[in-house]
Amino acid sequence: MPKHITYYFSQVSPWSYLGHAKIGELAARYAATLDYVPVTLSAVFPRTGGLPLPKRAPERQAYRMAELKRWPQLRGVPLNVEPRHFPTDDRPAARLVLTAKAQGHDIAQLSLAILRACWHEERNVADLATLGDIATALGLNGPALLEASEAEPGQKRLDDACEQAIAAGCFGAPWYDVDGEPFWGQDRLELVEKKLAGEL
Repeated sequence: MPKHITYYFSQVSPWSYLGHAKIGELAARYAATLDYVPVTLSAVFPRTGGLPLPKRAPERQAYRMAELKRWPQLRGVPLNVEPRHFPTDDRPAARLVLTAKAQGHDIAQLSLAILRACWHEERNVADLATLGDIATALGLNGPALLEASEAEPGQKRLDDACEQAIAAGCFGAPWYDVDGEPFWGQDRLELVEKKLAGEL
């Protein structure tokens, strides 16, 4: 029976960026359906016990930095551990991507382009003009997408996505739900693969 993955992620999470291409590869390899669901951690954290990065203890921030220096080489993903535009608001990008999804577009590459813009290209993905440029570069109508995403239905899509994520037990990003079994963090992708292969 085909497996289904629901992938909850933040458009400014380095961990989402590091695992983004790999979860797509795994889904394709094991013929699993994959639903991309961008959320905002500003809605998820307060209800699940998480803290935004600046409010975390220095020890936790230091370990995060150590891990960020290890994983890019292992995943083969170029990443600047201290990008110019981070921390930043993930809501405009999430609204844009969810709006593209609602219009029937495949959002895998759009999401990846936004993540790469933040973590490799030193671009401000909270800036609407930047988001529009990224969408347009992928052949989408960036201005029209922005207009739709910044209207009231755009925020409702994001609110609904966050409610869906929290109902699924999500408390951080990335979060992979494989047929109801949760996996938190891109460092769990090897376990996700075992689940998809029927070995877990």
